[in-house]
Amino acid sequence: MKTILNILWLLLCGLWMALGYVVAGIICCILIITIPFGIASFRMANYALWPFGRTVVRNPEAGTPSLIGNVIWLIFAGIWLAIGHITTGIALCITIIGIPLGIASFKMVPISLLPLGVQIVSTDDARI
Repeated sequence: MKTILNILWLLLCGLWMALGYVVAGIICCILIITIPFGIASFRMANYALWPFGRTVVRNPEAGTPSLIGNVIWLIFAGIWLAIGHITTGIALCITIIGIPLGIASFKMVPISLLPLGVQIVSTDDARI
């Protein structure tokens, strides 16, 4: 079931959302000081391509640098990517078949807003 949902996701919205993360990552990597944001953005692009079967786990050891980085990311890129996920989620929820995909898009809003200090892991390996 995960594979079918991932294929539908990729065709309907995953490719476009991943492209948004890649653009943000490239811009961040051009500016030398924001390379950690670029790496996080590329990691999220991978997650945006194939989200079913994976989940986000917060790292409890992420400290103040992660917090400061998340605030900077939120202002410059996070808001725009979150708006993309919300818009896509609403569009997907219009049809019955798209509801699980829309819910997945809404679940990606928190990581698009605050990407630093998290890990993307398989749902089988997730720590609770």
